[in-house]
Amino acid sequence: MPEGHSVHRIARQFRTNFQGHRVAASSPQGRFAEGASILDGRTLTDVKAVGKQMFLDFDDDLWLRVHLGMYGAWDFAGEITSDATIASANGRMGQTNQHGTDLAAVILDEAGENSLHSIGAPRKTRVRMSEQTKGLSGEDWDTFPPPPVGAVRLRLLTEHAVADLRGPTACEILDGERVNAVIAKLGPDPLLDPSQAAEDRFTAVVRKKPTPIGLLLMDQSVVSGIGNVYRAELLFRSRINPHTPGKQIPEELVRGLWQDWARLLPIGVETGQMMTMDDLRGEDYRKAMASRDDRHWVYKREGLPCRVCGTNIVLEEMGARKLYWCPNCQR
Repeated sequence: MPEGHSVHRIARQFRTNFQGHRVAASSPQGRFAEGASILDGRTLTDVKAVGKQMFLDFDDDLWLRVHLGMYGAWDFAGEITSDATIASANGRMGQTNQHGTDLAAVILDEAGENSLHSIGAPRKTRVRMSEQTKGLSGEDWDTFPPPPVGAVRLRLLTEHAVADLRGPTACEILDGERVNAVIAKLGPDPLLDPSQAAEDRFTAVVRKKPTPIGLLLMDQSVVSGIGNVYRAELLFRSRINPHTPGKQIPEELVRGLWQDWARLLPIGVETGQMMTMDDLRGEDYRKAMASRDDRHWVYKREGLPCRVCGTNIVLEEMGARKLYWCPNCQR
């Protein structure tokens, strides 16, 4: 499932390339024909990302809510630019990702995780999608827009750019009141609200719960945006056993989890990758940016020795999702 950094990257794409423009909306698949007809011809005026959900504001207090779920993705084509790309070219990505590595260009991930043209789908789905939609970036098409390929739930088209939505869990039209009601039920998102009050809210909720912290971090009413990868990595970085009840974790460790999430999330947005290892420099950093195998502490490393203590990383199921952790470092 796409995690919070991906949704914030999608929101940035829409702000940069679609906000302020009138859009033609259609549902090539046909499953969102009524909603598309409501949006057709309206202007995109605002974009909000909260955790794993995105809200597009059109005129007359009409909002499009999208939750990508397990298989959803946005594909972009046309004259697509990104403020994240501009930041990278100016060196800000290297500075944001610290560790003394100043990058002058984006290092592409081998699985396309930091793609500007398709954001959100699981890697296997994206590879299949890429094979079906060769040239989706617009480079190989004689005319614009390129024809929709496959099950496109919603197409949003401007004079110069197009966004195709595939396979979302939720895609619906709401008014402002209902949008506020949805957001009110979500936990804090450090990119939306970096305040002390947000940290206090997260800390208070976690420390009241008898629920294992490994489940609490995945609960979007507790904190927004954390998924399977960030859960495993945050808990390892904090050396917290994922089975520990929230109420038994010392306050300083709970606050540390929030502060680490607030630190890692912007790095994910800037790079397009869930970079969770610290102090990588030079070639080590470049390898990590190019391959998931080199940028995580425990995620997808079951049976391999812990990078810190050498104990084999354990894989188990928690909350119907795979959990990776080190039984020695996280005792």
